[in-house]
Amino acid sequence: MSERLRQSDSATLATSVPLRRNRRFQILWIGAASANLGLETVEVAYPLLIMSLTGSPALAGLFGFAQIGTALLVGLPAGAVVDRWDRRRILLISEAVRALTLLFIVLSLMADRANFGLLILAAIVLGAGTAFGAPARMLLIRAVVPDHQLTAALSQDEARSGAAALAGPPLGGALYLVSRTFPFVAAIVGFVISFVCALVIRVPKAEPPTEPAEKEPKSALGPLTNAFSGVIELLGDRLLRSALLLISIFYFSITAAILMVMVTLRDQEHSPGTIGLALSGTAVGMLVGSALVPRLNRLLSPGALLLAASTLTTLAVALLALPLGPLWVFAMLTLAALGLPALKILVDIMIFRQTPDHRRGRAIAATITLIGAGSPLGSLVGGVALQFLGVTGAIVLVAGAQAAITAAGLASRHVRSARWPE
Repeated sequence: MSERLRQSDSATLATSVPLRRNRRFQILWIGAASANLGLETVEVAYPLLIMSLTGSPALAGLFGFAQIGTALLVGLPAGAVVDRWDRRRILLISEAVRALTLLFIVLSLMADRANFGLLILAAIVLGAGTAFGAPARMLLIRAVVPDHQLTAALSQDEARSGAAALAGPPLGGALYLVSRTFPFVAAIVGFVISFVCALVIRVPKAEPPTEPAEKEPKSALGPLTNAFSGVIELLGDRLLRSALLLISIFYFSITAAILMVMVTLRDQEHSPGTIGLALSGTAVGMLVGSALVPRLNRLLSPGALLLAASTLTTLAVALLALPLGPLWVFAMLTLAALGLPALKILVDIMIFRQTPDHRRGRAIAATITLIGAGSPLGSLVGGVALQFLGVTGAIVLVAGAQAAITAAGLASRHVRSARWPE
């Protein structure tokens, strides 16, 4: 009884405290910001390092495919694990594993033993760490923020992602100029800070189920069926299926576009620092988009928001075919990423808030898997298209795929008539 009273008092206190004074949320935010900044810093180094070792854009794309593909492959069972185990402990293990993996890369570079096979192995481990860490962190934020402050907290979280994406690429390019190891060291520091932040906070226990407990299938495939339950539920809804496809092609196009402009600017002999600044256009778009989220949610229905963001991205990616230099790349990436924060909040409102807490880990993992499938495909297709079609042909291919899915969305009555839940 006393434990229940303490939890009730804690919930009341959390409700009355402004978000800026919510110590647990702000500590989690600092940890997430540090990890994100490190990730964005090192993302510039991976393709530059691989192309210096192999000279192949396709292999640079294969690294992204391996990392993100592993995160998606492991994501579904990870969601089931996050629903059952302590989420804070899962985040701690994830950050420790990723920091140690990057330390291994640094040591191999210092010993001049780095090679493509080693980097692919690291990509697989990093992807698996992301699969567990991402849903665990999202659920921890929900555990320390009251419902009425959740949209504001997620908007602040999106601003954090945008700020990290803005600072990370130019920082990574500058650090790479000094030493190939420095971007990886920066990412290690980010994961260590995130680990410490997760270590010092205390979060309430997960909510008990408010509905009858799910009966686990008794067959040998029971755990697998349980892991896939989130995907089955999402794909069973026609509107959510269409929405997730539209957002997935968004990630496909953005990921492919980033790889293509990196290779283009490198071939034009721009410095890593200049390439990093050009790529930070994505972050500027996210920051501006974060500020627009409340207004867009009021003015547009979910369907109109999806279609407007997809159309804008199609136009921006197609215009990257014009060889107008780093400033043009910056402007088009800004335009392409403008709708991303609103789409993330849309997913939260339409899916995560409609799911009970004891199933939310699987819902988050399933959503990340279905949406995120576009990123490794974009990395792979972008790299192969560059290898065989050249820059202009690759951009036409990617923009054409985006345009086709956008047209399908415009033709869908379920997407056009979608409304926000009460």
